[in-house]
Amino acid sequence: MSGLLALMLLTDARRAARTCPDGSLVPLAEQDRSLWDRSLIGEGVQLIESALPTGPVGPYQLQASIAAIHAEARRATDTDWAQIETLYRMLHALTPSPVVTLNHAVAVAKVDGPTAALAMLGPLLQDPQLRRHHRLHAVHAHLLEEDGSVQEARMAYSTAARLATSIPEQRYLLAKAAQRPGRERHV
Repeated sequence: MSGLLALMLLTDARRAARTCPDGSLVPLAEQDRSLWDRSLIGEGVQLIESALPTGPVGPYQLQASIAAIHAEARRATDTDWAQIETLYRMLHALTPSPVVTLNHAVAVAKVDGPTAALAMLGPLLQDPQLRRHHRLHAVHAHLLEEDGSVQEARMAYSTAARLATSIPEQRYLLAKAAQRPGRERHV
C-alpha cells in the first residue's frame, strides 16, 4: 500500500507543471520543475524508501521508484535513465504489458539510443488491437524523430493525433506532426 501512496504523491507533485494556462500539454522533459510540489515529492520519496526494504517488491513500488527518480532530478538532463531502464526491466519481468514496454522503450532510447527502442516497438505495432492506441503511435513517432526519421515521425504523430480522444493530446500531437525539421517548437 505504501508503494501506491508514494506513486500517487509523486504523480500529484507534478500536476501544476503538466499543462500551460491554455490547457496545452507540457511534456515531462519541458516542465518547469520549480512548479513541482517539493513537499509531496519528499513525502513520496520517504514512503518508497521505507517500503522497499520491508518486503517483496511489487509493481507499485517499482512505478513509485521510477517516479521518484524523475522527481528528484532538478533538471531533465539530470535524470538517471540507466536506473529507470533497470526498473522498467524489473517491472516488465513482474507485470509485462504493452504500457510497460512503451515506457521501457523510452528509457532504452535514453540509455542505448532510439534504434534499440524502436526494435522493442516492432511487435506492438503488429498487434491489431494495440495499433488502435494513440500512445503507441506517439511513442513510435518520438523515437522515429530521435532516430532522424522525420517524415515517418510526422506520419506517426498524425496517426496518434487521429486516435487520441483528448483534445489537448490531439493538439499537441498535431503540432508535433506539423513541426518542420530544424524548427523546434515547444507547445
